[in-house]
Formats: sequence, C-alpha cells, structure tokens
Amino acid sequence: MNLTNRQIFLQQLAQTSTAPMMLEIEKAEGIYLFDSNGKKYFDLISGISVSNIGHCHPKVINAIEEQLKKYMHLMVYGEYIQSPQVEYAKLLTDQLPNNLNCVYFTNSGSEATEGAIKLAKRMTERTEIVSFKNSYHGSTQGALSIMGDEYFRNAFRPLIPGSRLLDFNNEEHLEQITSATAAVVVEPVQAEAGVILPKENFLRKLRDRCNEVGALLIFDECQTAFGRTGTMFCFQQYQIEPDVLLLAKALGGGMPLGAFISSSKNLKALTQNPVLGHITTFGGHPVSCVAGKAALEVLINEKLIEGVEMKAELFKKYLSHPLIKDFRNSGLLISVEFENEMICKKIISNCIENGIVTDWFLFAGNCMRIAPPLIITKEEIQESCKTILMAIDKI
Repeated sequence: MNLTNRQIFLQQLAQTSTAPMMLEIEKAEGIYLFDSNGKKYFDLISGISVSNIGHCHPKVINAIEEQLKKYMHLMVYGEYIQSPQVEYAKLLTDQLPNNLNCVYFTNSGSEATEGAIKLAKRMTERTEIVSFKNSYHGSTQGALSIMGDEYFRNAFRPLIPGSRLLDFNNEEHLEQITSATAAVVVEPVQAEAGVILPKENFLRKLRDRCNEVGALLIFDECQTAFGRTGTMFCFQQYQIEPDVLLLAKALGGGMPLGAFISSSKNLKALTQNPVLGHITTFGGHPVSCVAGKAALEVLINEKLIEGVEMKAELFKKYLSHPLIKDFRNSGLLISVEFENEMICKKIISNCIENGIVTDWFLFAGNCMRIAPPLIITKEEIQESCKTILMAIDKI
C-alpha cells in the first residue's frame, strides 16, 4: 500500500509537537501559499519572519539559479574566498555602524547565538551570560541555557552553567550585571513574549551598564531585522549600538543562513588560542548568500521599509473587536492579545480553515502572531483582517 505524504510526514519525519498545522503546501508566491488541492492561503507569518520580501521573488530565484551553475559547497567556511560570501558581507556591513564591520556566517540563528557566546567568553575571559525572561535565542544547548522560559528548559538539564535571567524592562535588575558578566544577550523587542517593547530608555540603560562593567552587549535581531520593525535593524530606533549583532531568518531570503556580526578586531579572537575557535562546514553557503544578498537589494531598491508603519496602522485600524484585549506592534511584528490561550488557538484554527495562516507566540499562547511579508498591499490587509474578524465572531 502506498502511503500518502501526510502518513509519511507523521511516521517518517520527526515531529516537534503533537499538533502540527499539517498544511501540504505545493507552491508559494508573494504573500500566498497554495496547498495540494489548490487552496490559497494568506501567509501572515512569513514563515516566522523569514519571507520579508515575499515568497519566490524573481530576483532571488534568478540569483540562486545563476549561482547553481557556478558552484555550491566548496570547503568549510573561512578557507576559500567565495564571492557570494564576500559580496553579501560587504552589503550587510554597509548598512551597519562602523563597529559592526565583520560578519561570521552560520547556518541558523541558534548557531549565531552559540558563536556569539563563545566570542564573548573569549573576548572577556569571563563565563557568565545574562539574558532575559521570556526571551528566545534558539534551541541548541548553549542557546537553550539562556532561554527565558523554564518550561522549555527544564527537561534538558543540566544546562551550561553561568547563565542568569533578569526581568526585561526592570531597571533595578541591571545591577546584577557585574564584572563577572561576559555578555548580555537581549532582543530589542521581545518577539516570542508577544511583542514586548522596551520602556523608559531601558536599552540605553542596559548599554550604559554593559559599558560600566566591561560586558559585551549582544542584540538578537533574528526576528526584528530587515525592515520587520520599521527600520532596517530594530536597534536603529533606540540610538544605541550593540557589540555583537545576531541575524538569521530573513537574512537568507528564504534560504538557511545566520550570522553574528561584530568588529574585525573582536572576531580575530576566534582565530588563535585555539586556532579554529569557531568553525562550520556549511555556514555561509554560497547559494544562501546570493539569495540573501538579492533579497536585501530588493528590500533597499524597492523601498519596502518605507511602507511598514502605514501598513501596521491599517492592521490596527481594521482589527477592532471586543474580544481583542490588546494590540501591540513594532512595525509589522504584531501581537493581537485575547483573554486566554484557548480562545486564541480556536481563532487561529478557524483562520487557517478559512485561508489565513497565523500562529501564536511561544511564551504568549493567548496572543495571535501577525508578521506578513512587507510587500502586503492595503487591499490584502483589509481582506485578511475581515477573515480574522469573522473567525473571532465565530468564537
């Protein structure tokens, strides 16, 4: 008996939960997904903030096709001069302040976190890593050790020692950052907590405290970068600069790619004592790099960031309903809060049934995630919001 894709998915592919979405997508274009029956879905989560310029942009596809004709993997990262890596690193650092002028490409955001933690320990000769409750920085062992939620961490103890969790937006807790602290890892906007913004110059005070004790400040912008929050990088809105920047998700234009970025002086610390202080086989894969570079060029040349705030305001305007308890956003990273998790997940399920792909947040199950491709139009926003309101009315 021939098994269906659904059966193989459940039997032969490792599952991450007992309730996957189970959409069988055969094609994606722009802000739309199409399943095996031809049903069209609005993708309002962009593969979790990955497809910022939409799915299958022709310039990204063309860049990938051209690179495939030349070469794919050649050698472990850092040994050969490969133009896709060189050109993308140059374009990236052109968008960043002078102290963020050197890129270490990885395969994912989790690996970027791991590399940045190692860099901080190497730079400071300290071991303590500070992060914040309800933060998410990846699921590998080191990243898990600084994750801000005990439910997801507890089953995998013992974790890497020397981590400390503080309350986000709690100025008094900053005193716990000391001369024993190697680095503080923080999201400028807490995404998986349900889009929690910094208050009252909290990030400025955090920057000052790190300067005072000699700790590195690491900004995790895996979800917030590349126009998602209304500027190229979220930290630009707060007039401060991190020592290390973590990128992933939209970095690869739909291909797997991560990076940690710092100064060339800092990153030289990983080249000696020991040599190969950090190494990856596939990090900075040439196909991923050309895709990411093409996507960033589209973002810049088509001026997609300029419309983010206006589009966010449209979502806020159209999503008005007595069951909505709060609407929080940083650009097109939006959290729609309901009374409880049960109500939220029923609404999300109904949205998916009616062609709207949305989701909840890892540490805020009562909040609906909306993070569409930045190319979404006014008409598409209005239509998708209409469907969401119908789902809420049904509940």
